[in-house]
Amino acid sequence: MADIIELLPTLPVGLFQADRDGRVRAANAAFGALVQVSVGSPVGAPPWANAHPGDRASAELQWRRCIEAGDDIRLEFRVWHGEGRMTWVRIDAQAMHDSQGMITGYGGTALDHTESVGQQLLLDRLSGVVGASDDVVIILDRNGAPVYTNAAARRLFGVDDELDLIRDAAARGLLQAIRDQVPREVIASSETSSWSGEVGFRGPDGLQRTLDIDLLLHRTADGVVEYWGGVARDITATKHLQSELTRQANHDPLTGLPNRLLLLRTAADALEGIRSTRNNVAILFMDVDRLKDVNDTVGHEIGDALLAQVANRISHATRPSDVVARIGGDEFVVLCDGNIDEHTAVDLAERIRHSLSGRIMVHGVEVELSVSVGVAVGLPAHLEGVSCQEAAIELLRNADIAMYQAKRRGRSRSELYTDAMRAESRHHKQLSNELERALAAGQLRLAYQPIISTHSGRVAGAEALLRWDHPERGPLLPAQFLHLAEESGVIVPIGDWVIRQACVDTRAWLDAGLVDRGFSVHINVAARQLAEGTFVERVLATVRQMELNPHQVTLDFDENTLNDRQPGNLRAMQALRRFGVQLALDRFGTGISSLTALRTCEADVLKLDGTVARMLGTSGDDDPIVRAIIQLAHALDMQVVAEWVTSADQLRRLRVLGCDLVQGHLLGEPAAADVFASRTNR
Repeated sequence: MADIIELLPTLPVGLFQADRDGRVRAANAAFGALVQVSVGSPVGAPPWANAHPGDRASAELQWRRCIEAGDDIRLEFRVWHGEGRMTWVRIDAQAMHDSQGMITGYGGTALDHTESVGQQLLLDRLSGVVGASDDVVIILDRNGAPVYTNAAARRLFGVDDELDLIRDAAARGLLQAIRDQVPREVIASSETSSWSGEVGFRGPDGLQRTLDIDLLLHRTADGVVEYWGGVARDITATKHLQSELTRQANHDPLTGLPNRLLLLRTAADALEGIRSTRNNVAILFMDVDRLKDVNDTVGHEIGDALLAQVANRISHATRPSDVVARIGGDEFVVLCDGNIDEHTAVDLAERIRHSLSGRIMVHGVEVELSVSVGVAVGLPAHLEGVSCQEAAIELLRNADIAMYQAKRRGRSRSELYTDAMRAESRHHKQLSNELERALAAGQLRLAYQPIISTHSGRVAGAEALLRWDHPERGPLLPAQFLHLAEESGVIVPIGDWVIRQACVDTRAWLDAGLVDRGFSVHINVAARQLAEGTFVERVLATVRQMELNPHQVTLDFDENTLNDRQPGNLRAMQALRRFGVQLALDRFGTGISSLTALRTCEADVLKLDGTVARMLGTSGDDDPIVRAIIQLAHALDMQVVAEWVTSADQLRRLRVLGCDLVQGHLLGEPAAADVFASRTNR
């Protein structure tokens, strides 16, 4: 060995000879350069003499163990060189024997193993990271046999190690199923190529799964596939979540029906389908009447259950090809695609309406159900110059307009859309917008009609009547715009203004001595006002600010306010009455449950509608209905006011029948506050 070392001093491989304890007897220059930090001879010291302090003890221990076991020696350690450079040295040595077979020492090599160790270290780290990843990592050879799989891949295929992927027929089938879904052009390419996409397969648990795969096909220089490598993510749960989110985005959560977004998309597709045909598309727009009453009286839980029943009944009343959707709180739509004309659409609307009319039981609660339906038919001609999406929105808007027309005409009915309805709807919308600005613009005013005692002839009160001096349409009466105020909610600020202005004028008349202390101003209030949580406080604050006695204010409400069955409305009226504000049941005799109204709400005044006492004095006979009403009101400790008194005979008969108060054009027409005051002064 020494001769070889002397003959090969410049060999780049480090050669050495050592005794049993590892002390170097001889070494070439390459060995010294590899294991020595400083200039000197390595002879007499072990190879690891200049090793990293943390490696010396372990290297010596490993040397001894190999000697004792009679094994070849192999050990690694680090040596620090100048400029902070570290070298991994690998020692391989074998025993040398003499002619008798006795061990005379050990000879071996020392190699710079830095690069190999670095690569192995990197490989170990990569393997650790990849092995812990939830993503599937797999490498296959050209024949499809697994070269590497991480734990996630083995879990996905239901095996324990790579060999099982070969032995297990089901696992091989899954691998093949995935490979078969790779595009053929990727496989047929002669160059290294990659592909990303989704593949589906049925896993070992029998569940259908979806993988998002990034695949690499590595080829040799002659184009032969050398190996397959890929990273795959199981996106089954994500796909299900996306599908559920898409379903939720396009469906109503309460009923499971398509929502407005999906309906319009479906309607646009249907309209596109009739563009070059003679077929029609119809939309039926349904609104549940008085759903708010149900929610307020028996609770939203019952209201939601009612809506679910409505959805179920509509689905059973429509045709299999019709699309039923819920696009709002109480709004349902049926899309009829195909050969349907106006007559058939209206018949279908009536069939649905009848199926949703009457009393039904909802969770043990009896609920009165009815719907108003608007029908609009889309023709191919309606698609000229517009997109299908715009046409779908227009068709839905037309059905909505027809539905509101059904509401205005009494609810629980069907209406077919006409162009005249659109003009009327546009007029109502414009007037509603103008009404919202009328109060700030000072266009509203009050006119007062006197209420006269039939026995003394004194002015016992006055009814404050709202007027709108429209800059273009002229003076408008409440019947022309109050329904718009209630629909838009502007009735609340307008109502507050009316109450305040009426109290201001009453205070002025009292201060001027034009009316006595028993005078009371009558002010009409709507259900929407009573429903406001602070309505009672606002009224009482105005009365106190004007220093009026509460009985000098009488609030008029009609039977519809009671029929709304709003507990809050009744509580508000009862609270006002406890504080001394008088209540008047207005237009009595026009509703279908007048006696029920008397029993429901205690009032101070009953205002007899003019249509009830219209014929008094014409036949010479006392009207028994009027007499009975007056007697009933007196029995309930209520005063009776007869409205619309237009003749002297009518006034005389009312006085004979015991009517307390009267008002009408015979006694005084509505007039502004200053004119009313001048007439009262006379």
